[in-house]
Amino acid sequence: MDLNFNKNEDHNKLLVSELKKRLAKVKLGGGQKRIEKHHAKGKMTARERIDYLLDNKANSIEIGAFAGDDMYEEHGGCPSGGVVVKIGYIKGKQCIVVANDATVKAGAWFPITGKKNLRAQELAIENKLPIIYLVDSAGVYLPMQDEIFPDKEHFGRIFRNNAVMSSMGITQIAAVMGSCVAGGAYLPIMSDEALIVDKTGSIFLAGSYLVKAAIGESIDNETLGGATTHSEISGVTDYKAKDDKDALDKIKNIVDKIGDFDKAGFNRTKAVKPKENQDDIYGILPKSRADQYDMYEIIKRLVDNSEFEEYKAGYGQTIITCYARIDGWAVGIVANQRHIVKTKGAKTKPAEMQFGGVIYNDSADKATRFIANCNQKKIPLVFLQDVTGFMVGSKSEHSGIIKDGAKMVNAVSNSVVPKFTVVIGNSYGAGNYAMCGKAYDPRLIFAWPSAELAVMSGKSAAKVLLQIEKASLEKQGEKITKEKEDELYNKIKARYDNQVSPYYAAARLWTDAVIDPLETRTWLSMGIEAANHAPIEKQFNMGVLQV
Repeated sequence: MDLNFNKNEDHNKLLVSELKKRLAKVKLGGGQKRIEKHHAKGKMTARERIDYLLDNKANSIEIGAFAGDDMYEEHGGCPSGGVVVKIGYIKGKQCIVVANDATVKAGAWFPITGKKNLRAQELAIENKLPIIYLVDSAGVYLPMQDEIFPDKEHFGRIFRNNAVMSSMGITQIAAVMGSCVAGGAYLPIMSDEALIVDKTGSIFLAGSYLVKAAIGESIDNETLGGATTHSEISGVTDYKAKDDKDALDKIKNIVDKIGDFDKAGFNRTKAVKPKENQDDIYGILPKSRADQYDMYEIIKRLVDNSEFEEYKAGYGQTIITCYARIDGWAVGIVANQRHIVKTKGAKTKPAEMQFGGVIYNDSADKATRFIANCNQKKIPLVFLQDVTGFMVGSKSEHSGIIKDGAKMVNAVSNSVVPKFTVVIGNSYGAGNYAMCGKAYDPRLIFAWPSAELAVMSGKSAAKVLLQIEKASLEKQGEKITKEKEDELYNKIKARYDNQVSPYYAAARLWTDAVIDPLETRTWLSMGIEAANHAPIEKQFNMGVLQV
């Protein structure tokens, strides 16, 4: 191994170490003291409930662990968006589990909480996966009610989705394990089956204080909406559980009886580990996002037996397109090549150099054709992003780069096979779109700690923003010295660099997770398995194209 490999390896392992520290902090939810108070009430935490419910907590993936990260600090923060979402197995069946974290503001809904719940439901709808709700929430966080209550993508959309999923035959089971108040009370009752835990679970549109204020009736919460009331008097709930574990055991027994599902029929054979050492990824991936590396070497460490069949290998070389298998599943891979390659030049001219990570006309054309092929063959698509954007300049413009780029975006947009996106490095500008960014409905999109998501790199953006800032200050009569210019540049770049961080993106659910690169095969395999629950019902059609 060369010195550069070792430096890269040290850098990337430090990034993974930082990731694990951040995850450990997030998993504490509202903190150790609140966890202890939770336990004192005889209740399990959200994560403990999920771990008990799943067959094997290690055989699961967590969606949106960093949702709300460094947001709402003026309100005390909202770790993981106040709700834990995992895809795992219950009695051997793949399910989505959504659990309110009552250690975070009593499980109240912040704006990001609503967005994360909607993402969980979106995954259930797209993949026709059973979804389990473990309810323990004080309802909408009132200081921010205007950002969570009335809009299309707000709190009320949850219940609309409950109804839609029911009509689609997607199993929904809800267990009320704590508070379930006001509009939130509709969620468990709009599920197929509802459980409630005795003494700790409660459901009502208005609690005892509000009832007293509204109609003058004096009544305690347990009599108003406790387990006995709803299991024996109102008939609102279907099962009464003595404690958390009893409720979770009942869910296991219900899931165990669910029939088999119609499959999409994606091709799978026996899984084989990569022949190349996966740990080498840490040394291959460069420390600097501006440095080049060979994406083929990354692909060899992600695919079964390190084997792939490349499509149009000698054409459009800044995008790699190939067929391979990941954990036995057949996939079509579209990857940005970050290694500088030589194009074929005229005999009388030296070969031109192409910039790695840039999408050229020919590479966009190749990717479009490959995506169409995968749709025709019913092969899921995997996008490996490390893209700085489309090539600019007169040569590209005169060759119709906008037209070729539009073709690629069209193919990605209209693709009917499931798409999965891994943000390995740069994810800049229109390159993010063409390589299936969040706006293009990947079934899962996740990032490595090395990822950067933005309109452009921090360095480039800071230079542009600096010129705007300088012009504004000079207009006001201020003289900009070299020292002042450097100070402005560093300040602007620091602010922008924070925004390109993979954690900034994950906090806002632009990605589903930040993961250790060595977990990539697991995420892709579980994602394709989930997608296999939903047969493809549409034909691939790219509509009108400027050819």
